[in-house]
Amino acid sequence: MSDGEGRALDRKTRILIWLGVTLLRALARTWRMRTLGGAPMAEVRANGTPVLFTLWHGQMLPILWQHRDQGIAIVISEHRDGEIIAQIAQRLGCRSIRGSTSRGGSRALLALARELSEGRDAAITPDGPRGPAHRFAPGALVAAQRSGQPMVLIGAHARSAWQLGSWDRFIIPKPFTRVTIAYHGPVYIHATSPREAADRAPELESLLNATVAAASG
Repeated sequence: MSDGEGRALDRKTRILIWLGVTLLRALARTWRMRTLGGAPMAEVRANGTPVLFTLWHGQMLPILWQHRDQGIAIVISEHRDGEIIAQIAQRLGCRSIRGSTSRGGSRALLALARELSEGRDAAITPDGPRGPAHRFAPGALVAAQRSGQPMVLIGAHARSAWQLGSWDRFIIPKPFTRVTIAYHGPVYIHATSPREAADRAPELESLLNATVAAASG
């Protein structure tokens, strides 16, 4: 299920997506997964509190696998590459919110806040969809402030991985490698206005980078 209409894909692209997901499932089942700092996150979710998972764009693949089949709504851009990512995410048991949260009043941002307010988990890459890498755009903070629900920061590290030459240095863990997923939070964004919430972007950027460092430590 997605927010808005998906774009039509040609038959060749649909076949490539099916093959990609099949290969991903085979590859990911060989990863040796471990988690760090996940107990507070698990506790708030067990109590029925939805969370906004926040991660860097280039680390999406192992984190998506870690949280597969949980129905999490992920903000994914509307361009063609985004449609392919949305199709892959859907096949891994996630949902998609299409668009960008770079503008505080965007449709995607409102949909993200609505998901959280209605008790459903969501996820966002604050440096996506086009970068710059590891720069924290304020949309996630505004959605958390509007909904009153907490953010959970996620960092991933693979002991051995392929790294693409894309702007986000997208990682694909190699077979049988150790993959660590680290969590920080929940973090509540207490602010009197969206502007005040957005002012916390440098703080959350540092926290997310520290979470990534914890995963690689």
